[in-house]
Amino acid sequence: MTSGPATMHQWISTFLDAQAAEQGAANNTLLAYGRDLKDFADWAAHRDLEFATLDQAAVEAYLISCETEGLSRATRARRLSAIRQIYRFAFEEGWRSDNPAIQIKGPGRAARLPKTLDVLEVDRLLEAARTSGRERLRNTCLMELLYATGMRVSELVSLPVAAARGDPRMLLIKGKGGKERMVPLSPPAREALAEWLETRDQAEAEAERRGRPTSRFLFPSRGKAGYLTRHRFYLLIKELAVAGGVSPEKVTPHTLRHAFATHLLANGADLRSIQTLLGHADVATTEIYTHVLEERLRDLVLDHHPLADQDDRDGPSRRT
Repeated sequence: MTSGPATMHQWISTFLDAQAAEQGAANNTLLAYGRDLKDFADWAAHRDLEFATLDQAAVEAYLISCETEGLSRATRARRLSAIRQIYRFAFEEGWRSDNPAIQIKGPGRAARLPKTLDVLEVDRLLEAARTSGRERLRNTCLMELLYATGMRVSELVSLPVAAARGDPRMLLIKGKGGKERMVPLSPPAREALAEWLETRDQAEAEAERRGRPTSRFLFPSRGKAGYLTRHRFYLLIKELAVAGGVSPEKVTPHTLRHAFATHLLANGADLRSIQTLLGHADVATTEIYTHVLEERLRDLVLDHHPLADQDDRDGPSRRT
């Protein structure tokens, strides 16, 4: 056994540094770990507990307090996962001889299928982007790329402009954990990309002429990150939903990713190909879209089949 860091916050920072260096954890993952573990540390500190000595009962008490606060099952499961991870790290480092969270059964996640959009709704969003005023070329490029590739919004907004040069048929995307993958571009996406690049490059040339710094990103912004933020794109897609007559409650950047996968599957693409395009580490994650498709097909039959009367919708048929 070796003595660990002196404070709980030092435990957290050392753990996060190791995750970044050894596991290649993405920045968003590290931020989530940090938030969850800080909350746990604050809870422990108010009870004069320390990471080095608290036991399983203390972890269980913390999870009960999270439930009492009304936190969702998904949030509680994520926090337990973070606690397990830091104690596994502590065990490997010799800071503790046990993992007090290892035997705790988590709350699990609610069985919930991802929301998606039908083809008509996607068409309405794309048309709204094409007629969205001064930023229409940028907005059209954003939406066409998102639907054509199924990228995560963080991957889309941070695309380097170098990846889009030369009228590419494929885009190289850097995903979670720094893993790279290639995704093909549809003709409409390539056309929207070419039009936006021309306008973007003119604006960048004018900025350089005025002595302002130029950007290496496809969708530049004056913000700290240097590119369009995920939050701004989230608001933008809601605006496009309203303009296109699509319920804003149904539309998020991730909904377009789900639509990409579901529409591919409906048109005969195999799960392994979709897994590769989405950048899923495990095909089990991709299999959720088969359930989405099954549900949509079942609803289609129940809503439109002439023999699907109310009795069929409510339960087994009572026909004799």
